[in-house]
Amino acid sequence: MSANVTVVEHPLVQVKLTQMRSKETATPDFRRLLKEISHLLAYEVTRDLVLTEREVETPVERAMCPVLRDLEPCFISILRAGNGILDGMMDLLPSARVGHVGLYRDHETLEAIEYYYKVPTDMADREVIVVDPMLATGHTAVAAIDRLKKDGAKNIKFLCLLAAPEGIEEFQKGHPDVPVYTASVDQKLNEHGYIVPGLGDAGDRIYGTK
Repeated sequence: MSANVTVVEHPLVQVKLTQMRSKETATPDFRRLLKEISHLLAYEVTRDLVLTEREVETPVERAMCPVLRDLEPCFISILRAGNGILDGMMDLLPSARVGHVGLYRDHETLEAIEYYYKVPTDMADREVIVVDPMLATGHTAVAAIDRLKKDGAKNIKFLCLLAAPEGIEEFQKGHPDVPVYTASVDQKLNEHGYIVPGLGDAGDRIYGTK
């Protein structure tokens, strides 16, 4: 595995992922599990945020306590499924800035086509964490980060639930400087560009649209 790919192997992440994979898991449970697993993934992807100290008055005495040194991160959700991860991450960092990139995959070419784009203007001054449950072909993630870099984003990470080896390869060709965090690198893509064994279409399972 590439040094720029981190697989979060915490037991709770893996158990929740197994539950999400099951086709018997209903939409409300899938959504809940995704939010829970997002808390744990957010913990890993923000592990290296830099701290400083400021004075705080506790009920007992004044003390120097850790706080974030820099501006809060910026979370970028790749619509629509990225919002399932975004919700959980916002629980942990409610003051983070949030942006959305709307991309859909052409079912013939598997290329990403943009239909919506709204991001904070100060991305260059923040750590940017791009979220999408699936890194399948890699085309959508590459296109999203192309766009973010064009608008000044510099310190970028990509967080997903599942990745395919083909998607990682494509992603690293386009953005070798962007680390990937995931709960699992699965076997492969099938002929339709879906991750195997995967968990199906994440957006459909989050929102009950299929």
